[in-house]
Amino acid sequence: MADRKRENNAVYGAAENLVPAFAAPEKRPPRNKFAFACAILASMTSILLGYDIGVMSGAAIFIKDDLKISDKQVEVLMGILNIYSLIGSAAAGRTSDWIGRRYTIVFAAVIFFVGAIMMGLAPNYAFLMVARFVAGVGVGYALMIAPVYTAEVSPASSRGFLTSFPEVFINAGILLGYVSNYAFSKLPQHLGWRFMLGVGAIPSVFLAFVVLTMPESPRWLVMQGRLGDAKRVLDKTSDSKEESMLRLAEIKHAAGIPENCTDDVVVVPKRNHGEEVWKELLLRPTPAVRRALIAAVGIHFFQQASGIDAVVLYSPRIFEKAGIKKKNDLLLATIGVGFTKTCFILVATFLLDRIGRRPLLLTSVAGMILSLTGLGFALTIVDHAGDKKITWAVALCIITVLSFVALFSIGMGPITWVYSSEIFPLRLRAQGASIGVAVNRVTSGVLSMTFISLYKAISIGGAFFLFAGIASVAWVFFYTFLPETQGRTLEDMEALFGDFKWRSSLMKNNSKEETSNGQVQLGTKEQT
Repeated sequence: MADRKRENNAVYGAAENLVPAFAAPEKRPPRNKFAFACAILASMTSILLGYDIGVMSGAAIFIKDDLKISDKQVEVLMGILNIYSLIGSAAAGRTSDWIGRRYTIVFAAVIFFVGAIMMGLAPNYAFLMVARFVAGVGVGYALMIAPVYTAEVSPASSRGFLTSFPEVFINAGILLGYVSNYAFSKLPQHLGWRFMLGVGAIPSVFLAFVVLTMPESPRWLVMQGRLGDAKRVLDKTSDSKEESMLRLAEIKHAAGIPENCTDDVVVVPKRNHGEEVWKELLLRPTPAVRRALIAAVGIHFFQQASGIDAVVLYSPRIFEKAGIKKKNDLLLATIGVGFTKTCFILVATFLLDRIGRRPLLLTSVAGMILSLTGLGFALTIVDHAGDKKITWAVALCIITVLSFVALFSIGMGPITWVYSSEIFPLRLRAQGASIGVAVNRVTSGVLSMTFISLYKAISIGGAFFLFAGIASVAWVFFYTFLPETQGRTLEDMEALFGDFKWRSSLMKNNSKEETSNGQVQLGTKEQT
């Protein structure tokens, strides 16, 4: 223990010498264009999930009529990809530690390409389910690795902005899926839905080639002992030379490499692979790791349990229940949902590093609660009106659906991915993120595969009142348990969560010790 303290003191002592050079700038540094480009390319992988979510909402209408399947089969078809994606997200942590973050993204795109082609050629329901399995594995890989890579390549001053990009591309994919629904709805029924699903192979081909132009994650390079390569990437993705030096020192410390080591290639202690990582995460976690894991699991669970996939996947049914009957009108209305969602996620990306994670998250969830309550009320009125059309209630349904997806996109949507990708220590980051993604996909899958049955059991208005109640519990959890991480380095997170004492930590993180302009905050020797 004494040796470890001396080692930590040496590392932070060296780091503190660098602080005056870059930690207190008079103004926010300009965006790092190289890190921006890397984040864009990596995050584009998330478009695969978004496209599948969006396109299935409309394709299901035509699949049901063409293949003559029941509502229960529609539920399973819609949600099963999320369950299948567990295989990809569970394997992605180990795969990305083995072959690197960059090639894992390529691998995800290849798998999804095969799945999309199979879905487009599916002759029957059974073959379509097999194709959903293949595509689901690819989606699982993409969901885990994109935010991890982006967080690891981003400087602290713009990490929130850059790490929100996966959610931006999920929303862009959803919008593309809705547009694809409308574009191919004019084709014969047996061809329309096949084109809708098969076209998803096109972006995966583009991604597989473009991602090869990206550099590898500097943290993965350090884990492989390639310090020279890592330094070159950090020099390009940091706001200053001094920040690059500090980031390298912190990553070396986290990887167990001596601070005074200056070799380009070194042998790294193999202490963060295999069963030991999972034991440290699940069986013998430190208090800091346990709190980070609870935070990641909680935010991923509540993101999906508050009903977003029910609204996005089943928006045609929701609008149909509200009184819109024509298929073309239903598909146009869903395009409005996708457009609203995409516009507001772009707003969120520019606020994350200015306002912070907590204020945006709490505001977002509070607004979602009001929207879900209003939607439940409006749908209940329409449901009890029978054949009589109540115009104001129909209008309220549309307004509350659009406000719900807008408020989700401002906070809950992007912050879930930002937060869970930045709070784990380096040795546990890939596996910790994969656990969060697994919870996210299970929750989404269960919700997607039961929503029709749920609203038939408790009414469609009652289903959204239930989601409003879950969102209320989520707000309390976020308020009491999630500290602010804005401006913290990734290596400082363990100290932040180690010091976390429920409400007292929240007060601490709002104190003057917190930076308001995105500068890097170092952990103290006592924290370490």
